[in-house]
Amino acid sequence: MQKKIHYKKLVLREFYYAGSLSCAELSTRIGKSIPFTTQLLSDLAKEGVVVEDGLAPSNGGRRPVMYSVKPEAMYIIAVAMDQMVTRVAVMDFDNKPVMPLLQEELKLADNPEVLLHLKVLIEGAIKKAKISKKKVLGVGIGMPGFIDPQKGINYSFVSVDDNSISGYLQKELDVPVYIDNDSSIIALAEQHFGAAMGVGNAMVVNIGWGIGLGLILNNQLYRGGNGFAGEFSHIPFFDNNKVCSCGKRGCLETETSLKVLIDKAEQGLKKRASSAFLKKDFRTGSMERDWQAIVKAAQQGDEYVVRLLTGAGYDIGRGVAVLIHLFNPDLIVLSGRGSQAGRLWQAPVLQALAEHCIPRLVGNTLVKMSTLGHKAELVGAAALVLENQARMKEKHKMAVL
Repeated sequence: MQKKIHYKKLVLREFYYAGSLSCAELSTRIGKSIPFTTQLLSDLAKEGVVVEDGLAPSNGGRRPVMYSVKPEAMYIIAVAMDQMVTRVAVMDFDNKPVMPLLQEELKLADNPEVLLHLKVLIEGAIKKAKISKKKVLGVGIGMPGFIDPQKGINYSFVSVDDNSISGYLQKELDVPVYIDNDSSIIALAEQHFGAAMGVGNAMVVNIGWGIGLGLILNNQLYRGGNGFAGEFSHIPFFDNNKVCSCGKRGCLETETSLKVLIDKAEQGLKKRASSAFLKKDFRTGSMERDWQAIVKAAQQGDEYVVRLLTGAGYDIGRGVAVLIHLFNPDLIVLSGRGSQAGRLWQAPVLQALAEHCIPRLVGNTLVKMSTLGHKAELVGAAALVLENQARMKEKHKMAVL
């Protein structure tokens, strides 16, 4: 029975990523026989989860029946957190939101009430979406920091008495909850739904309040020995004596994060720098509103703001040059909140790579902007739920061998 439940979850994950599949395709993907897969599909159809989705395109032979999951059969709560802002989306199985996005400024640092606020926000989202908790497959949460996804612990920002964020929220919400590093799940989203689809080796740069990194190596999300791989922000890169959020000096983030860009914009305007769209008092007290003002100015071609972004982009590109020399990836994806500013990042990154990379190494590496943009973390948070539910625990794996 447990074995069949596990393979049903595997089936749901494959449908989630592929959309529609034939029985034969599904059989290959989950590594089980066609009779066993047929029985799984029959069971899920009886449960009202899977439906026939027409016939596959003709290739000269008999056209197989295609199947898919009913979008309204189950829902996923996707939570995207950064150091300043939390977004909550209720999505159907097709990754389409079923209600307007909820967004709230919720600081992670030095905020003992953050989990209580998050619980209330998620409960409010479920209530506004008017869906039954029985149909909620789970809650996926992306957040910055050193995170142990298996234990549900964020060692950098959020703590609870028993140290398990996912355990606390699961008990309070009565639905499965999974957490992971924001840059890792952004990479997961780009791998399955975005610019990195079909790419075996890719580096996904998360441009945000810090500069994160998700690594896709040999078609797998790489997390490192303790799950902490990808701390791109904290490579010691500058001799500027600026203290980073990690406590060290001269990290990449100290010249390139969105927080730094906002500060530089304010300082430049106070020194009478010329900007057509930013006012000297553009600082509102809200980092989110300040960043959106910069995005708008950049999109309107503000020369001063464009210079700020291209300068940071060049420095990010120098950091990416190091990654290329270490990992020789096929693709670099520029993603995260910063991607709202669009292709302004791309040219300076490419310029830095041309200047700092060995030509033979960089010659076959593409640099692309995210196709998911700022919603990448939400999509990744939803995918996190399917990934975790389909993962078989080792003791269960041993029991069914």
